Amino acid sequence: MLDILLTWLVTTISFLIISRLPIGVEIDSFGKAAITAAVFGLLNALLRPILLLFSLPFILITLGLFLFVLNAIVFQIASQIVDGFRLRYGFWSALIGSIALSIVNSVLLSFI
Repeated sequence: MLDILLTWLVTTISFLIISRLPIGVEIDSFGKAAITAAVFGLLNALLRPILLLFSLPFILITLGLFLFVLNAIVFQIASQIVDGFRLRYGFWSALIGSIALSIVNSVLLSFI
């Protein structure tokens, strides 16, 4: 249980960090970042396996690069669910934001 809370907190901080980068991801406050991290985690747990199953041929053809597109889709769905989490440039912000989120999340989790 502590691991889940720690991962959620690190993802919240990661969302706040990428919202400060000039990539078009905007988050209003820490509370909105926490809600966004929770929604993003739930979407990754529930929706991503279904998307992986249906897009498996594309993933195999592109040697896994299509996984970035799947992350961007989940990122964009999270932005439409959470009020106060916006993507200024649409899909491109989602794609760059999901890549930045995974990098920042990995760096922060490596310190812990």
